[in-house]
Amino acid sequence: MATSITLVGGPTALIEVDGLTVLTDPTFDAPGEYPIPGGVLVKTAGPAIAAADLPAIDLVTLSHAHHPDNLDVSGAEVVATAAKVVGTPMAQSQIASVTALEPWASTKVSASNGREFVVTAVPARHGPVGCEEITGDVSGFVLESAGSPTIYVSGDNAAVELVDLIAERFPAIDIAVLFTGAARVGLFDNAPLTLTADMAAEVAGKLPQAKVFPVHSEGWAHFSEDRALLEGAFARAGLSARLVLAQPGERVLF
Repeated sequence: MATSITLVGGPTALIEVDGLTVLTDPTFDAPGEYPIPGGVLVKTAGPAIAAADLPAIDLVTLSHAHHPDNLDVSGAEVVATAAKVVGTPMAQSQIASVTALEPWASTKVSASNGREFVVTAVPARHGPVGCEEITGDVSGFVLESAGSPTIYVSGDNAAVELVDLIAERFPAIDIAVLFTGAARVGLFDNAPLTLTADMAAEVAGKLPQAKVFPVHSEGWAHFSEDRALLEGAFARAGLSARLVLAQPGERVLF
């Protein structure tokens, strides 16, 4: 069976792999202003696919549940219908249905056709060293099944050095869904809270066989870098052939 990823918008992508349907960080609310402690986030574009048009979701990978650009009201309604949701212990304290995973912990999930997958939480850091008290706990995930592509979902990670640890444990990652956009909200001297274009290219270099599918680079005003910058960074690194760009609503086959 073919593997495909459809870009919904922001951090949200629909991954279909060998009968398993996976949704990353569900965000389906309309454009507008969304308050956060000490400020507001501005959503500039709605989802390219309505929540009502989604297929049945076997798994939601939830980087974190405490920011509206990663989980919003409509997204929480989708979470409530998913067969399984994985996230951090902090996310479980907010949403009881979340299966809480510490870094390197795993759980099993079954596709609609009965095929079994393992999803493992992997380390992520939502900003520079020491940011956790402000930005909270976040997670990435690796999804694997014998004979299927191994897929890494970075979540809101801005720590390139953590990818070394992930690559050591999972040396054969085939697809990397990277949360890019260099999100900036003025914290930590306006440091990026997700991967910059250059950081994404560096991550790709650490995952030598992975195709890179970027998300989290459009739809919100605080995403400071667009896909054109990603194209330039990957070209400079000689990695253009591994960058897979999609327009919102576009389904890409792997």
